[in-house]
Amino acid sequence: MNKPQLIAILAALGLFLVLYFGFSTKNTHQTATDHSRALTAESLDIEKILKEAEAGLDAQKNEERSTLLNQLNQANAGQKVEILKQLSGFWYRNNNILAAAHYAENAAQEASVDSIWSVSGALYYEALNRSQESETKEYAATHAIKSFESAISLQPKNVEHRVNLALVYAEHPPKDNPMQAVLMLRDLEKQYPEEAAVYNALGRLAIKTGQWEKAITRLEQALKVSPQNPNTPCLLAKAWEGAGNTQKASEYAAKCKF
Repeated sequence: MNKPQLIAILAALGLFLVLYFGFSTKNTHQTATDHSRALTAESLDIEKILKEAEAGLDAQKNEERSTLLNQLNQANAGQKVEILKQLSGFWYRNNNILAAAHYAENAAQEASVDSIWSVSGALYYEALNRSQESETKEYAATHAIKSFESAISLQPKNVEHRVNLALVYAEHPPKDNPMQAVLMLRDLEKQYPEEAAVYNALGRLAIKTGQWEKAITRLEQALKVSPQNPNTPCLLAKAWEGAGNTQKASEYAAKCKF
């Protein structure tokens, strides 16, 4: 995942029932599908993954990791969240995104704060994008969904949490409902016609499928409702490049600040 994508999904940055102003985004069939996914995902042994990651560290980095774990073991409830965030950052710097996501998720569980849940979701989303192994992708997708649903349960009016959830489904759609992400975003578009994040996400999906003109239309709408949105120019640069207009692509690339 490139930097604009990560920043977009972190911008607003499920164990809980997700309520969208009085209605659930899941029907009974989808809930059953997600339960099946969760069972599959948990076949991945995260503790084994962590031990393998630790074995690859040099002595200095392993000492840093051990120090943080010792601090965590001795920490009181108020200190744990910060140390878990440091452990997440440690693994991110050492290019193990799944381990970073694991500790971010633990921090979110301790703090019960939507912004930390969204960081957990963003990291699992990045792990989903990076991995080539089906078991790891399933695990990352399931925990990304859980993270963003937890963020939504704490801040149901934050539209970007829901957009980010839709992006996870776009990257790893349910086999029985491959259009779920698009349907979610279309519902959000109806509810929030002034939200740039929704149009950016729809534009991103159009780019993903090579629908360049549709992507440009969506992204121009995002720019119209939010001219200062930092993500839109980066996406428009990519869309215009795909459409073959290098002049327009260059113009928007120059406005991309990431």
